[in-house]
Amino acid sequence: MRIFHKTNFNFIRYRKIAYGFSLILLFAGLVSLAVKGLNYGIDFRGGSEVVIRFEKNVDVSTVRAVLQEAGVSGTLKQYGMDRSFLLSTVFKGDTGALKTLVSNALTSRIAGNHHEIVRIDAVGPSIASDLKWSAVKALLGSLLAILLYVGFRFEIKFATAGVIAIFHDILTVLGLFSILGGLFDFMPLEMDQSIIAAFLTIAGYSITDTVVVYDRIRERIRGQKPSEYERIFNESMNQTLSRTIITSGTVLLSVFVLFIFAGPAIRGFAFAVFTGILIGTYSSIFVAAPLVYDWLRLSKSTVRLRGSKSV
Repeated sequence: MRIFHKTNFNFIRYRKIAYGFSLILLFAGLVSLAVKGLNYGIDFRGGSEVVIRFEKNVDVSTVRAVLQEAGVSGTLKQYGMDRSFLLSTVFKGDTGALKTLVSNALTSRIAGNHHEIVRIDAVGPSIASDLKWSAVKALLGSLLAILLYVGFRFEIKFATAGVIAIFHDILTVLGLFSILGGLFDFMPLEMDQSIIAAFLTIAGYSITDTVVVYDRIRERIRGQKPSEYERIFNESMNQTLSRTIITSGTVLLSVFVLFIFAGPAIRGFAFAVFTGILIGTYSSIFVAAPLVYDWLRLSKSTVRLRGSKSV
C-alpha cells in the first residue's frame, strides 16, 4: 500500500493560515533573541572546557553543586560515559589555576571516588569573535550559492521564495534555541560550531525538498494559463507529498534515535537537525511554493522557466 497516494489537499487555500503560523513562530523567536539572547558555547563566547572522568558513577547534580560551591560557574553535562563530564566555564585565570581549583574541590567534597582531569581547552575572546563571524559568513555564503543555483535552474521568483523559506527555517530553529536554551540539564542547547553545521544541513535539506516541489510545478505549468496556477500548484504538491513525508520521516526517525541515545554532548546538534528538518518539510509545502504562487498571482507577469516555453 502506498502512503499518501492520490491525495487531494488544497494547500493553496490554507496558505494564509500557514503564513500566520510562521509569523507567530518567527515573532516569538525574535522577541526571545532580543530579550534573552542565546546560550553561547565557548566557541563563540570564549572560555574553557574541562573534561572530568570519575572512577565510579556519580550524579551530575552532585558534581555541579560541588563546582558551584567552589566558585566555578558554567554548564556541566555528561560526556560520553556516565562517569565522564564536560564543564564549560568562563574562568578568570589560566588553565592551571582552573585545574587546581576543580581538582581540589572534587577531591575534598567527593571523597572515595577518584577523578582525573582528562583535558582542558581554552578559547580566547578574539578567537571566539573570529569563529562567530566565520560562521555567519559561511551561512550567508551558502544562502547566496543556493539563490544563484535555483535562480539559474528556475527563475528569480522561485529562487527568492526558496531562500526566504530557508531563512524561515533557520530563524525558527534559532528562536527555539533562545527560548529553550539553558532550561534543561540534559539539553543545554548551546550555540557552537556544531550548531552552525546543523544550520547548513537544514539549509541543504530544505532547498532539496523545495526543488522537488518546484520541479513538479515546472513540469505541469508549461502551456497553462495563469488561471490554472492554483490547480497546478495544489496538484504538484500533492504528487510530491508521498516522497516528502516518507523521506523526511525516515531522516527524522534516525535523528530522533541519535537525540535519545547519543548523549548530551551532541544532543543540541540532533535537536537542531530534527526541528530543522521538521520545519523545513513544512516550509517547502506551506511557505516556498505558496510564496511563488502569490508572487505570480499579484505580479500578473509572464512566467519563464528554464527549459520551458513562456506561458
